[in-house]
Amino acid sequence: MTSIVLAGGRSSRLGVDKALAVVGGKSLIQRVVGQIMVVSNQIIIVGSPCQFDLPSDWEIEYKEDLYPGRGSLGGIYTGLLASNSFYSLVVACDMPFLNIELLRHMIKLSHSFDAVVPRVEKVQPLHAVYSKSCLNDMKARLEDNQLGVTRFLTTMNVRYVERAECQGFDPQLLSFFNINSRADLAKANMLVAQRNAGLGNKDNL
Repeated sequence: MTSIVLAGGRSSRLGVDKALAVVGGKSLIQRVVGQIMVVSNQIIIVGSPCQFDLPSDWEIEYKEDLYPGRGSLGGIYTGLLASNSFYSLVVACDMPFLNIELLRHMIKLSHSFDAVVPRVEKVQPLHAVYSKSCLNDMKARLEDNQLGVTRFLTTMNVRYVERAECQGFDPQLLSFFNINSRADLAKANMLVAQRNAGLGNKDNL
């Protein structure tokens, strides 16, 4: 399985590149890549390699976004095109509490679908499994400037993973907690501190 990490965006509210924000003593990109390594035989980061400080012994491929400025759809397309696998796990770089068992479950479900996507409160297209069968339709939408990932998914054969199903692996649904602001960053560090004190959900933190 190839894993694709989308790390090309910036956050004006956060004030720094999300990938470099620190949670529990590690940058978000370090946390995310370190977690997904156990389910990956190829890891692709869509973003500039010069901005990250990852261990030199981690085998990471970097790809510049083929459609810069076109949002997440362009990043997913770039990663899928470079992937060695028919199916690829796609995650955003600002999700510090990925749950590996939930990801494994989604990977197992992927056979015969174009995508496997959680639907928790809303569709979670940046915590999903995509197949290369999406590439042609993605490219057509990118060329036509139709950039919404959720709307794109309505045209594909998608296996949605509903809230209760996700909670079977991740009761607190921390997998879908992402960092958009200083308040989110503070909350993430608080959750890690609780884990270190033995109060939190160690499976996610």
